Amino acid sequence: MAYSIQLFVSFIFIIQMYLMMVLMAIFFTPLAVFSKTWVFRAIHTYTGWVCWTADWMLGLRSEIRGEVPTGEILIASKHQSFLDILMIVHAVPRPKFIMKKEIIWTPIVGFYAKRMGCVSVDRGKRSVAIKKMVAGVKSGTHDPGQLIIFPQGTRVAAGATRAYKIGTAVLYQETGQDVVPAATNVGVFWPRHGIYRKPGLAVVEFLPAIRQGKSIEEFMALLENTIETHSNRLMKEAGFDALPKG
Repeated sequence: MAYSIQLFVSFIFIIQMYLMMVLMAIFFTPLAVFSKTWVFRAIHTYTGWVCWTADWMLGLRSEIRGEVPTGEILIASKHQSFLDILMIVHAVPRPKFIMKKEIIWTPIVGFYAKRMGCVSVDRGKRSVAIKKMVAGVKSGTHDPGQLIIFPQGTRVAAGATRAYKIGTAVLYQETGQDVVPAATNVGVFWPRHGIYRKPGLAVVEFLPAIRQGKSIEEFMALLENTIETHSNRLMKEAGFDALPKG
């Protein structure tokens, strides 16, 4: 019975989450067209709304730990579901992403992605986007902010394993920017598929930055070990057995 009730509330939560996205877009978009200040105000308002409604509707609280990154920096995060994106975007002042070019044409999301300064990339041409972004950083034409990267390239279910891709190391070396690893346990409560949302405490933890000066091999080993170790710790804290499931 309790499961059925939580499932029903989860369904209602998802409906209101996307309905509010449309309503906020109607309100904020005319302002966001003229000022990027309103772009980020809209994004922070929406992500805050989702986290707040998840708390009182689902019993799913959210918590940010560690020092929140600011300035021109790279954030390399574990990615388990849509919630970790929302939490990071809500926490940092000027978030942006490298994203699939198709998303740019998505109503609402595409408009805000472009205004945020996200870098679009054709499928299979990620290296081109990286070179474009690096060139923009070096020339001073790239929008400043916190570039959020998912080193595994996609959402990975809680407890599952997936190889880390080298693109984060390339950005680390070519941009000359430090990288802040971020761990999370959100997949325990908000899975990457389905509508059921569990109550609990979802955490995103910003960890000490990896400073410049490491080789690609050293960087990748340190990044993966840091993110995986701390994500497993957070999942265990949430009562989840974080042993790899393949």
